[in-house]
Amino acid sequence: MSEMKAPQTLVGPLLQSFFMEHLCHHKRLSPQTVKSYRDTFRLLLQYLQATMAKKPSTLAIADLDAPVILSFLESLEQHRHNQAQSRNVRLTAIRSFFRLVAIRDPASVGVATRVLAIPLKRIDQHLVGYLTRPEIDAILAANNLTAWNGRRDHALLLSLYNTGARVSEIISLRRSHFSFGVKSFVQFKGKGRKERAVPLWHSTARALQAWLCELADSSSAVVFPNARGSFLTRDGVNYILQQAVERAAVTYPSLKNKRVFPHIFRHSCALHLLQSGVDIAVIALWLGHESIQTTHGYIEADMAIKERALQKLAPAGKPITRFKADDALLTFLASL
Repeated sequence: MSEMKAPQTLVGPLLQSFFMEHLCHHKRLSPQTVKSYRDTFRLLLQYLQATMAKKPSTLAIADLDAPVILSFLESLEQHRHNQAQSRNVRLTAIRSFFRLVAIRDPASVGVATRVLAIPLKRIDQHLVGYLTRPEIDAILAANNLTAWNGRRDHALLLSLYNTGARVSEIISLRRSHFSFGVKSFVQFKGKGRKERAVPLWHSTARALQAWLCELADSSSAVVFPNARGSFLTRDGVNYILQQAVERAAVTYPSLKNKRVFPHIFRHSCALHLLQSGVDIAVIALWLGHESIQTTHGYIEADMAIKERALQKLAPAGKPITRFKADDALLTFLASL
């Protein structure tokens, strides 16, 4: 009699347990991280369905061995034109799932070990991009304050720059997160569930107070709603910004040569604080960085800081002597 093969472990039940139990309850990850992981496995299952002609519900863990995962990652770069950084984000989600597989299904330890051995790709470290203060002012001035959406857009972009907040933090703000008075500030809950309070300029506080007067009088009211009264999306904020940049570029042409995106307001806030002499540790607290090492990237991007450091150091090599004419005619010409 031939030996009976052990039944293969299906992906579906483990994947459901991974999302519903492991990520949400055991690790208590943020909704944004869970959505990122969800998108990864949606792309992976769609890829396997197309290449293996198998329904996702019938896939086994053995179908997700390392060569298959590597093929999926390569398809992201070749067909979806993802950069190495995006590829690494997808691989991180897959690795997290296979760490659970190794614990829950001992028979799949071999597959899990091979997948976990797939390395992350090294990525190029680019200098941080940012906008100058005149460019920020031009973008803010490009909003039509006579229209409802123009006043919303102005308050939104001004808040992005003043607070240096992430887009996800800004679009989730409610009226209860603001405090106005002698010292006005806004409270955020950022990555790692870290809470922080960021002060507001008087001009920002006045603009926000005027804007909030137009909204429903409720502490749970969304501060920057879309036309239907619900939360704006990241794409919605990017659309608002691109419209403002297009208008501002007419009077400030340098904006045409820059890639402007919502997160650049966060970079600009940090760079301008640094250039104003604010300590880097304070900037890290302002932005809600987990580590001050993240904030050091702004020092690398600021050429003015490097130039001031260079001025404190004497040039290397022998000093260059000034030319002196030793001929009467040359002396005459040099005196003209």
